[in-house]
Amino acid sequence: MKYRRLGKQGLKVSELALGSWMTDVSSEDKQELAAQSIKEAYENGINYFDCADVYSRGAAERFLGKALKQFPRKELVISSKVFFPSDTGVNDHGLSRKHIMESVDQSLANLQTDYLDLYFCHRFDPDTPLEETLTALSNLVDQGKILYYGVSEWRPVQILKAQLVIERLGLHPMSVVQPEYNMFDRYIEHELMDVCEELGLGIVPFSPLAQGLLSGKYRLGQPIPAGSRATFQEDLKAMITDDNLKKVDELDKMAKELNTDLATFALAWDMRDPRISSLITGASKPEQLANNLKAIDLEIPAEYFDRIDKLFGFKKFEREI
Repeated sequence: MKYRRLGKQGLKVSELALGSWMTDVSSEDKQELAAQSIKEAYENGINYFDCADVYSRGAAERFLGKALKQFPRKELVISSKVFFPSDTGVNDHGLSRKHIMESVDQSLANLQTDYLDLYFCHRFDPDTPLEETLTALSNLVDQGKILYYGVSEWRPVQILKAQLVIERLGLHPMSVVQPEYNMFDRYIEHELMDVCEELGLGIVPFSPLAQGLLSGKYRLGQPIPAGSRATFQEDLKAMITDDNLKKVDELDKMAKELNTDLATFALAWDMRDPRISSLITGASKPEQLANNLKAIDLEIPAEYFDRIDKLFGFKKFEREI
């Protein structure tokens, strides 16, 4: 395994992380498979495990906490998130001080740990002043319940506004950002990556395989495989268009030129930029994890980056004057 710093922080995280967004914990058999993946991830040097209170209504946190209990806590980087409804009460959502304080305690209990290494604001909350949210997070650092905090899917201007509040109030700094990032969704390259670099924030993207579109399962002219994520996840199903699948075919040809598979190629492409600290990948089965790990050692020649830009018609936004 290779490790990168979390932005300008001293914390080091594995280039690949294991996430729990799509971990299926609905049965003992599936939990056993997922637990085996976690064990193999740890044994292969993955130290970063990501979760959220909303995943499977808390069941994902409880499962992850139980699975990680067998490993030394000091060797793990564990993260969770707060924002989405945790119950039906009027204050059981958002980024109010009340919801943050109650949610972090529940996450700590679920994960069977005294502290979280990383704690994310899962989304931006327009109904709560930034001063309230950021002061609560800074207080949690003082209390030792979290070591670093960050945000997920915040716009660059929201992050910059938060930075002004942090500086004005003398709060503990923000350390990390978790956006979506993959070949089909490169919005962070327009502004967000530059903002993170300027502020020294680590970037730990989720959905590096575009929710599975870049996994190699979905092909032009072929039916959606039975039991695959696209059979029940509408966001992914909407992405499976002829135009997108033609791009997938071209990417698969590039991968074969490098004697690798599409998923490995896509993950290695995500990691090409040193500003990326870690990629949050999903692996509910050990064989998926083994395939993801191949990306660590794959070096993609620079000429392929130009070919991919051309395939997607990508150009970083710059206003012409």
